Amino acid sequence: MAGIVVASSNGNVGIRQAVEVLRSGGSALDAVVAGIKPVEANPEDHSVGYSGLPNLLGVVELDASIMEGRGLRAGSVGALTTHQDAIEAARKVMEELPHVLIVGAGADRFATEMGLPAVDLLTDEAKAIWRERLTGENRDVAYAARIREMVGELASDPQFPEEPPHGTVNFIARDDNGDIACGVSTSGWAWKYPGRLGDSPIIGAGNYADNRWGAAACTGRGEMAQRCLTAHSVVTFMRFGMTLEDALRTAMIDLKQLDDPYASEMNIVGLDRDGNPAAASTALGKTYIYMTTAMTDFIEAPRIHVPLA
Repeated sequence: MAGIVVASSNGNVGIRQAVEVLRSGGSALDAVVAGIKPVEANPEDHSVGYSGLPNLLGVVELDASIMEGRGLRAGSVGALTTHQDAIEAARKVMEELPHVLIVGAGADRFATEMGLPAVDLLTDEAKAIWRERLTGENRDVAYAARIREMVGELASDPQFPEEPPHGTVNFIARDDNGDIACGVSTSGWAWKYPGRLGDSPIIGAGNYADNRWGAAACTGRGEMAQRCLTAHSVVTFMRFGMTLEDALRTAMIDLKQLDDPYASEMNIVGLDRDGNPAAASTALGKTYIYMTTAMTDFIEAPRIHVPLA
């Protein structure tokens, strides 16, 4: 079977590079990194990497994870503030450290030690969006209480009908050897409480890959995927004999059990061990993309709709 790359729709700026890696004999892991890096560098995407929307204090914090389906190796970084290439940092954690996840100042230090270039992540456009959402009545509320209140208010900001403030990029690749890799990168929930980690850097929640069964990755409100271990659930359901489509539906239905006043859109992309792609969303009309090494360009396909209501 030809190599294949599957991605969330905002991966359209990097999917061709990822497929070219597979065509040249590169690994699924190399393809995932090659696909995500252009998204992290894209200033028009305010949900990932450079120009990501900041936390409540105006600091951009990046999260990323990567996982290899052969051997189940994984690496993650969280609350990375000084470097754009979060997916590269996550890969370095996997390859250079005896750890899986490092965060905050440790992640910044490690990225520097690995020779990744430092970048000022906050652009003028992202700063302007951040400031606009923070304007309003200055209520006489204790600072910590006001911060918590604003996190809740901005979680479902009505001014983001098309681009929810907690977007992410997903990439899954399968190479000619049958090896699968999966990567996730994000700037997280916009205006989040400083230090918040969503599902993206959490192996099993936002990202999981296993050559024996397949892979899955999530975008949307990460707290939901954290509580249901959504990415791992999809892979587990395939392990128990479900098709990828049924596994996606079942993982989505599990989210209905959550008591969550901030529940919002969730999305999953998946790939089974035979290289068949599919994706699901709680919202109507959502799409994902995929491209094989035999194709001249990617296909944008509809996601399975699984409403939470």
